[in-house]
Amino acid sequence: MVFNTGSALLDAIVLAIVSKDAEGTYGYKITQEVRTIIELSESTLYPVLRRLQKDECLEVYDREFAGRNRRYYKLTEKGRAMLQMYCTEWHSYSMKVTYLLREGRTDE
Repeated sequence: MVFNTGSALLDAIVLAIVSKDAEGTYGYKITQEVRTIIELSESTLYPVLRRLQKDECLEVYDREFAGRNRRYYKLTEKGRAMLQMYCTEWHSYSMKVTYLLREGRTDE
């Protein structure tokens, strides 16, 4: 992707992915889903998860899976509010950029 992914957009993507499951989801699965949208390494994702946890947007709990503990991330109420704000902002921003990029195009 030629466009830089800033921290706010990455936070929005992670919150949206985590919000899809009311019980939360685990780090590796989040990484795989993020990678369907943007190129991202696990070493980039885990600091994002820690920051969102520190900002009280995510709560964390461990659950046993195949004899090991798996760390799960779940949206908090603050995280839901932040995701809603990101969705509103993204809608406005993306419409403006789309309009600007399409303005003057003759192939439509």
